[in-house]
Amino acid sequence: MKGSGIFGKLLTAVATLGPLGTRMPAPGTWGSGAGLLFYAVVLYRFNNMEHWATFFAWNVILIAAAIGICTVAEKHLAKKDPGEVIFDEFVAMPLVYIGAESFLRTTSGWIWFFAGFVLFRLFDVLKPLGIKKLQDWPGGLGIVVDDVVAAFASCLVLHVAHWIVLLF
Repeated sequence: MKGSGIFGKLLTAVATLGPLGTRMPAPGTWGSGAGLLFYAVVLYRFNNMEHWATFFAWNVILIAAAIGICTVAEKHLAKKDPGEVIFDEFVAMPLVYIGAESFLRTTSGWIWFFAGFVLFRLFDVLKPLGIKKLQDWPGGLGIVVDDVVAAFASCLVLHVAHWIVLLF
């Protein structure tokens, strides 16, 4: 690693989610899985009309923190958008489920959780619709913004899929 400052090491450990980003195969998938778990345990209860401001605030804070943390980690690792940095997937994953409370809280909710996860991984890996170009933005902003947009695209597709299922 470039540099040995404790601050850089600590934020890099957060950015890689410890061993998930540095020792596991397909680290982006592990980061997404950790983000899904975080959503299910912490944010799920706030993803409704009654608590929308809390859900929104959590996500804004996490995204802003991720931009700073990923900027430091990128500099510390001396690599552009390092693959082991997975905090961006972690913070973006909950955005996939915005407004989905009505169908996540059903008996088939687990299917929609899984579908959202798969959609996010597809959008994150393939980076269609100009998402790939967002990685060119500097530092942590480029690391995080493509995942946020991939999450919004996944959210849109998830809602359209649910709407289609309801029609039939």
